Amino acid sequence: MKTVIFGSGVLAIAAGLGVYTWQASSTPAPCGNTSVAGAAIGGPFELVSETGETVTDRDVITKPTLVYFGYTFCPDVCPIDTMRNAIAADILAEQGVEIGNLFISVDPERDTPQVVGDFTDNFHPDMIGLTGSPEQVRAASQAYKTYYRAVEGDPEFYLVDHSTQTYLMFPDSGFATFFRRDTPAEQVAEITACFAGELT
Repeated sequence: MKTVIFGSGVLAIAAGLGVYTWQASSTPAPCGNTSVAGAAIGGPFELVSETGETVTDRDVITKPTLVYFGYTFCPDVCPIDTMRNAIAADILAEQGVEIGNLFISVDPERDTPQVVGDFTDNFHPDMIGLTGSPEQVRAASQAYKTYYRAVEGDPEFYLVDHSTQTYLMFPDSGFATFFRRDTPAEQVAEITACFAGELT
């Protein structure tokens, strides 16, 4: 059974491959780094962009990039988190720091390229929406150690349970840190700028 546990300072995901725990590192780091115990985050993926083009992680993570897994029919969590990431990108742009912003759908049955494109366009002109076949989405989710599960019910209006962390990824060094959904845009921007200075 897969379980998502949200707690103060800790997010644990019990998945078929094991238990992964996100917690603050005991070793202070200059950017407020967060360690991820028990798993490497990120890796190769192949998905379909909002333009209908098949892309890989190397195609879309070409600079410091915020990566979020959600779905467009999400009634509250995903729009709030996606807007937070968009605002952080705007704050950074004003500081001269350019970042990427990815929204990866965990609902490939409904989220076609056009649907994810329309969704991301509502939040930021530079945000890229990605979807794909169920197998492609599953592989990307497993690479990033995220969780999602469609809730049984109405075949058209079903909801999807999913994890909500946003990852900060770099094209060469990969995973830098993650942000919980209660992290404000200003803090996301501040920490992202710090890592961008350290790793680029």
